[in-house]
Amino acid sequence: MQDCDAVVIGAGAGLSTSAGFVYTGERFEKYFSDFAAKYGIKDMYSGGFYPFATPEEHWAYWSRYININRYMDAPKPVYDDLLKLVQDKDYFVITTNVDHCFQKAGFDKKWLFYTQGDYGLFQCSEPCCQKTYDNEQVVCQMVEQQKDMRIPTELVPHCPVCGRPMTMNLRCDDTFVEDEGWHRAAERYSEFLRRHRELKMLFLDLGTGMNTPTIVKFSFWRMANEWSDATYACINLGEAYAPREIEAKSICINADIGSVLKQL
Repeated sequence: MQDCDAVVIGAGAGLSTSAGFVYTGERFEKYFSDFAAKYGIKDMYSGGFYPFATPEEHWAYWSRYININRYMDAPKPVYDDLLKLVQDKDYFVITTNVDHCFQKAGFDKKWLFYTQGDYGLFQCSEPCCQKTYDNEQVVCQMVEQQKDMRIPTELVPHCPVCGRPMTMNLRCDDTFVEDEGWHRAAERYSEFLRRHRELKMLFLDLGTGMNTPTIVKFSFWRMANEWSDATYACINLGEAYAPREIEAKSICINADIGSVLKQL
């Protein structure tokens, strides 16, 4: 870390898990025991796919989900520790996470690219346009006003352009909206890579897996192989490895990310 000219951080679900954003067990029971009892939901993630009978029930669940995973701080200071390590470096972050933990920890928004969306944004379910809408205010109202796992009908969100139901700005199919902010971030990331190609670069892979490997892991492997002065480093409990072609340029640590960052 000390010897590199720049760092590209690629972050996946394992980083937020290390920070305490777990979707099962005690944390799930704390916030969703009523939904578990009524609907048989076993964890937060699977609950997001539950076919609720009404939009009032659907948004009661999702507003609570968004509130605790987007607007509450992570239970552990893993992102804060990471910022301390790179804040004096030339860095960029590309992440498949949608919980906004980087920005909440103080990372500069100009150097963040959230490829898969943001829990804090709504979009038209059609979609009728490539626009997204901040949802913090209405999500807070949904959480505060829901009763018996239903929100008031007047809080059910509809697209202000066409009137269709709103949905989350999360990449799950071809209806995902890549708005102007998304494209600007993609351009900044591409420009950062162009400017640093001939420099000593660290590709730091934190918690990415094989759900969407082309976005971070495979691209980091390719660039580490092609760039003459690049190093690939991966910290991920249970999934820290590198292909044979770049073994000599790789550092893989099979351990909890937060614990490792504390020691750096």
